[in-house]
Amino acid sequence: MKIYTRTGDKGQTSLLSGKRVAKDSLRIEAYGTIDELNSHIGMLRDLSGELKTELLTDIQVKLFDIGSRLAAGTAETAEKFKVPTTSDADVKELEDAMDAMDAELPPMRNFILPGGHPAVSQAHICRTVCRRAERIAIRLAAEEPVPEIVVRYLNRLSDLLFVLARWTGQQLKVEEIPWKPWG
Repeated sequence: MKIYTRTGDKGQTSLLSGKRVAKDSLRIEAYGTIDELNSHIGMLRDLSGELKTELLTDIQVKLFDIGSRLAAGTAETAEKFKVPTTSDADVKELEDAMDAMDAELPPMRNFILPGGHPAVSQAHICRTVCRRAERIAIRLAAEEPVPEIVVRYLNRLSDLLFVLARWTGQQLKVEEIPWKPWG
C-alpha cells in the first residue's frame, strides 16, 4: 500500500465516510491536533523511561480512538466502521491514575514553572497541546456533532498531564520552581 495518494494535493482530504472536506476545516484541525498530542505523548513515553509507560500507551490508544471518531464525522459512520467509543470508564481511569499520583505529591502552594528535566518539560508540552485540542473540540462541537465525552476526556487528560509532570519531577528528584509574580 502506498502512503501517498495525491488526492490531497488541492487542499482537500476525505473523512472516514468518504466525504471530501478542506484540509483546514475545523474537524481536520481537531483530529490533527489529537494526532499531534499523540505524537508528543509518544515522546514523553520515550523520555520518561519506565515511568508510567503502560498509562501513556493506553492514553495513546484512546487518542487514536478519539481521532478516529472525529474523522468519522457522524455517529452513523463511526458505527458503520466500528470505531471504538470513549466512555465514562475511560475518564474514571484518568481520574484514578491522577488521584494515585497526586497522593504522593506535596500540596501545591504556587503555580510552578515548567521544566527541570526533558520528561517534565515534555509532560507540560503535552498538557498545553491537550488544552488546545480541547478548545478546538469545543469549537467544533458548537458547529457539528461531537460526542461530549471527547471534550470531557480531553479536559481530564490535560489535568492528568499536569499531575504527571509534577509526579515525574518528583520521581526524578527535580526541584519545582514556583512562579513568583512581580519579582
